Amino acid sequence: MLPTLFLSHGSPDIAVAETPATAFLRDLAASLPRPRAIVVASAHFEATGRVLVTGDAQPETIHDFGGFAPELYAMRYPAPGDPALAQEIAAGLGAAGLAAGVATGRGFDHGAWVPLILAYPAADIPVLEVSVDPARDAAYHYRLGEALAGLAGRGVLVVGSGSLTHNLREAFPNLRAGRRQAEVPDWVEAFAAWMGERLAEGDVEALLDYRRRAPFARENHPTDEHLMPLYVALGASSGMGAGTSTMLHRSRDFGVLAMEAFAFSRAA
Repeated sequence: MLPTLFLSHGSPDIAVAETPATAFLRDLAASLPRPRAIVVASAHFEATGRVLVTGDAQPETIHDFGGFAPELYAMRYPAPGDPALAQEIAAGLGAAGLAAGVATGRGFDHGAWVPLILAYPAADIPVLEVSVDPARDAAYHYRLGEALAGLAGRGVLVVGSGSLTHNLREAFPNLRAGRRQAEVPDWVEAFAAWMGERLAEGDVEALLDYRRRAPFARENHPTDEHLMPLYVALGASSGMGAGTSTMLHRSRDFGVLAMEAFAFSRAA
C-alpha cells in the first residue's frame, strides 16, 4: 500500500538549486514502491465550485512564475497524462457528493512538475492534477481527500503539493536578495511545530480548526490555498485517527518557507 504524501514545493527554483529540500526530493522515489500513476493536488491549480481533474494525454509544462533564471524556463516535464483515470476519478468524486469534472488544455503547474522533476526525473509515470478550491476550508479539502482514498490500493500515489508556511510578502525580500539561509522568525517555527505535533498525534479535529487554534496562522498563511493540499493528502490516507504520520523532511528556505514533507499511511 502506498502512503499519501504532503510535499512543500517552496520556490520554483529548487528544481535548479542545491538546497536540503532539493536533495530530499531527489531521494524520495527510492523510498517508495513505484506507482502506476501520480495524482497531485496542487496549490497552483485552483477551481471554485467544483473539483477539476486534468484529463489531457500529453499535458504541457506551465511556467507559472516570474523573475527566475532562464534555465528554469527551459525545463520541461513530459510525463503523460491518463485520460481514462481522470474520468474515473471525476466520477468517484461525484459519487462522493462533490461536484467534479475533467479539465482539458491544462498542463502541469510548478506545484506538480517542480517536485516531480526531482523525484521522478524520467517522467515515465502518468501524472494527473486535482484542483483545490480557494473559497473552501480545510474540512472540505479533507473530504476531497477521503474521496481519493481508494487510489493508494490501486497503485496510485496521491500527493498534496503546497507549503507548510507560505507568506510571500515576507519571503520576497529574501528571494530577491538570494538569502536562502535568512534568519527564521519565531512565528514560522511556532506554527510549523504546532502543525507537526498535531499531525504526529493524529489530532484531525485540531488540524481542521487550524485557523483558530494554531499560533500565527494568519502570519504564515494569509490565504489558505498552500496548506489545503495537506488536507487532501491527510484525507486520502483514510483519516489520521486510524493511521500514522511520518515527517520525511524538515528544512527552511529564504527564512520563512517551511519545507516540511509528510507521509500518511493507514494502520495495518
